[in-house]
Amino acid sequence: MNQDKIQGFLQELPLMREDLPFSPEVLSRLFVQTGNGSLASMEDVGETLSKDQGLTARILKLANSAYYGLQAEVQSVPRAAAVLGMAEIRNIVLALGVNGLTQRYPLPEDFDLGRYWAHQFMVAMVAKELSDMTDVGKPENLFTSGLLHDFGKLVTALKRPSDWAAIRELAESGELADSDAEEEYWGLDHAVIGALVLRSWDLPAALVEPVNWHHSPDLSPEFSNESNVISLADSVVHAVDDPDGQYGERVDDLCQAVDVDMDDILEVAEELVDSDDIEQFVNILS
Repeated sequence: MNQDKIQGFLQELPLMREDLPFSPEVLSRLFVQTGNGSLASMEDVGETLSKDQGLTARILKLANSAYYGLQAEVQSVPRAAAVLGMAEIRNIVLALGVNGLTQRYPLPEDFDLGRYWAHQFMVAMVAKELSDMTDVGKPENLFTSGLLHDFGKLVTALKRPSDWAAIRELAESGELADSDAEEEYWGLDHAVIGALVLRSWDLPAALVEPVNWHHSPDLSPEFSNESNVISLADSVVHAVDDPDGQYGERVDDLCQAVDVDMDDILEVAEELVDSDDIEQFVNILS
């Protein structure tokens, strides 16, 4: 176990707050304004985001992309919030924040960013469907957690590329899940790494805790049901991607935990694979 390596890495993670491509205060205020019980108006959200003109321009570019398929061009953030919804604006800002890190740090040559985002989006969509099917959590929150669930993998690749490569080699040679290889390599998995950075961005616990515990939802001190949903969504997407792999049994167990029919949720994931949504989502971030 690489104890010294992981301790140094963990100490660096909160400092990634300063690596956001926009002010951390903007993100913190946005989450207050779009949180449960907030009385903030769309104009208030627009005012917060307009403090960073570059961010405003990128939000409007994404809002007007083919992925959203709007009938008419939106020319202001309040209008985009009205058309797409507050939660979608929040997700756009988060995706821009995460993707901005890849402009600041070089990725390893073997890290497939398009595949990374495709998996995040798939898990987010399945988690949202599971929330509707099971009445667990809020669909928009679970979509966001799904979109961020493997953020720790990206952080590791950006900040510790040699360790990321060593973990990948260990996973492949030992036929291990990534999280098991990470535990063996340095004693904790990417879920914890991602959650530490997201907490430093002042994201609320309802979004961060399902990320933190998605590989061990039974140990979650709070939001355990939401953690189960993200864990199931992740496992379902892996099972659809690799039907003969190790995730089938886990999907069965987690379906019982959240009381959902396995065939139903596998069908949802398979339909998503066949849709154009994934490619369009990845394209807006490329």
